[in-house]
Amino acid sequence: MRQKYIDAMTLVQKFGKPDIFLTMTCNPNWPEIKDLLIPQEESQNRADLVVRAFHARLELLKEDLFKKHIFGEVATYTYVIEFQKRGLPHAHFLIILKSHCKMYRPEEYDEIVSTEIPNEKDNPHLYKMVVKHMLHGPCGILNVDNVCMKKNGTCKNSYPRPYSNETTQTSDAYPIYRRRKNGVTVKVRKATLDNRWVIPYNPYLLAKFDCHINVEICSTIKAVKYIYKYICKGCDRISFAVSSNNDSTLIDEIYQYQSGRWVSAPEATWRFYRFAMSEIKPAVIHLQLHLENYQPLTFKKKKKAKNVLNNPVQRKTMLTEFFFMNRTDKLAQDLDLTYSEFPDHFVWLQGDRFWKHRDLGIL
Repeated sequence: MRQKYIDAMTLVQKFGKPDIFLTMTCNPNWPEIKDLLIPQEESQNRADLVVRAFHARLELLKEDLFKKHIFGEVATYTYVIEFQKRGLPHAHFLIILKSHCKMYRPEEYDEIVSTEIPNEKDNPHLYKMVVKHMLHGPCGILNVDNVCMKKNGTCKNSYPRPYSNETTQTSDAYPIYRRRKNGVTVKVRKATLDNRWVIPYNPYLLAKFDCHINVEICSTIKAVKYIYKYICKGCDRISFAVSSNNDSTLIDEIYQYQSGRWVSAPEATWRFYRFAMSEIKPAVIHLQLHLENYQPLTFKKKKKAKNVLNNPVQRKTMLTEFFFMNRTDKLAQDLDLTYSEFPDHFVWLQGDRFWKHRDLGIL
């Protein structure tokens, strides 16, 4: 996960800060799951259906984002698949748009993100989806025992949010989205909620995918490292201990502490199917670094060390061939590239161990 984080930060250095943060969570009540269950069976018992349905919808989401360009042309993106404690998969996307598609005005944010309950008569389907998936809580004074409540009696997600007649851009934070006090309310879990409780969403994606799908504008957040570390934090872990029922036994919690990885059935099934746990595009190439004549060598067990050392092809690495190309190749000399810029114009052929001119030009 640390390597994925470093790769993602490399894209930030080249393309700039991310523009959109999107989270999609599996809905166990999707019809393609429910229709295949036998009578009285629950979706939690069919991890194969859950992960296959989520993977199929994830591919549709990627098509909307990266081929149909519903938010604009994408320069680069990365996403990571995670699993909740109960096993439901969800995906975190960080998307960097091309320069001519970036959003600079709060009015442009409203075209992508909404935080209001839609009119039930004008759009009954979207209204149903918002009420079903995109309302937080209730928490605070409406429900002090909600899981989001902190010890000081406040919500860790800062709900309910304040009303706002228009979207405004804040300094080094997510925007304050438009949440008008229009009198629209809805009854959820015995509490009356209004626009202050709506989680930011995109109307098109929410209506299409019928699941919790949170969309945020993050182009002005300066703490870019935090966002990428959040999606690359790794798997969930649990602490556990096994003890007898004998009350006279002294329990040393520090000595007995064990840290274990929590792997749910859907995560195991996801890996059985060999579905990708993450993706980053364009690909990040790991360049080799070593001191002179200290490059690593790989060889078969029965080969003689003398023959390996005397094999000129075996000694070639990305770094040695980078210097070689700068001495002998006219294009490399004319471009005067640094080592990190070299893969933009040349492709490393691992089998032949040399840099070849990139046919498609600059990335």
